[in-house]
Amino acid sequence: MQVARVALARSADRTDCSNAEREFNGATAEQRLALRQERVKPLVGEFEGWMRAARARLSHHADLARAIDYMLKRWPAFTRFLDNGRVCLSNNAVERALRGIALGRRAWLFAGSDRGGERAAAMYTLIATAKLNGVDPQAWLANVMHRIADHPASQLHGLLPWHWKIRHIRALPPDNIAAFAGCLRCTRMNASIKNPHW
Repeated sequence: MQVARVALARSADRTDCSNAEREFNGATAEQRLALRQERVKPLVGEFEGWMRAARARLSHHADLARAIDYMLKRWPAFTRFLDNGRVCLSNNAVERALRGIALGRRAWLFAGSDRGGERAAAMYTLIATAKLNGVDPQAWLANVMHRIADHPASQLHGLLPWHWKIRHIRALPPDNIAAFAGCLRCTRMNASIKNPHW
């Protein structure tokens, strides 16, 4: 019981890590890595040391021992964020991205057939890819559907969202490029306000 109380007290280390990560929010990957090495890595090291010492004192059958064993077996995966500034400590962004899938699951049961389900999955993939690349899915799909019939099959990769975005920016006069980029951001923000599952 005493070890469990100490474990609760040690959860403050996790809170300290989370608070430090919030401060790094918006920093470049290199800056985040340097700050993690300086401020978070010592906390994680202390926590690992405490877990190993606590585990040595616990019975093999204790629930806390199983939890510690679970964590220590996965320690390299857990600490990967300390050596890579691009890795996010939380998975909130991924969970938000998957929220639309979870909410739409019931409606997708009625795709009509296996082939209909495959088509729906393909469309969802295209829409999600466009959003991940900062492109308005509706504008991109409308433009691609308009152009695809006359587009050479060997150049279909040019219609992918990341190539499409670059081509549309290059086609604009220099004074309109900033306006176009602003429109992409506004369109994305408006879409997420109107439909948080976009």
